[in-house]
Amino acid sequence: MKRRLDNSTLWNEAAKAGAFLGGVSVGCLVLKELAAGSGNSFLITAASILLWVVEFFGCILLMKDVMLSLRRRYEDVKIVDTYKLGRRAALLSGLLLASAQALFIMKMPEAQMNELIDQMVQAMPMGTSGRSELESMMDNLPIITFFSQWIYCFLYGTVLASIMSRYIFLQKLFGGPFPPKESDTPDDE
Repeated sequence: MKRRLDNSTLWNEAAKAGAFLGGVSVGCLVLKELAAGSGNSFLITAASILLWVVEFFGCILLMKDVMLSLRRRYEDVKIVDTYKLGRRAALLSGLLLASAQALFIMKMPEAQMNELIDQMVQAMPMGTSGRSELESMMDNLPIITFFSQWIYCFLYGTVLASIMSRYIFLQKLFGGPFPPKESDTPDDE
């Protein structure tokens, strides 16, 4: 027998989904950092691209699975419920990923930070005052990274939740995969 869905239960489900989605994203981040530690530029680039693809499309598939699971386990789940679940999960998973990224930056060795500054100075020609401003900005890099990553994850998750909740609703409305396969449509004969 299915249970009724209330706001508290929806937050609990979103917390579980957010922790799982955030864990997957943090896992990909850790693997990227391990590849960066190798120093091999090909490995770093290949790992970054591959893990970005896994993270991007993996989050889409996981969000779909979480929403379908909510619809299966609770009665009278509406489109707005799946949307709220996705949005809340994005907020919480983004918090995990943003915290992990800020922590990695805070723990970055000073030599690596100076190398990063040198790369940025070479990429964007600037004078000594520009370099000193960049160095002073690097002190705030963890907090800038935290908020920008959290906002990005929340916006990405909100858009994804909006699209997926409608998709899930259409699946329920038509009683199967949407759009229906040609073999699922009745004959007009």
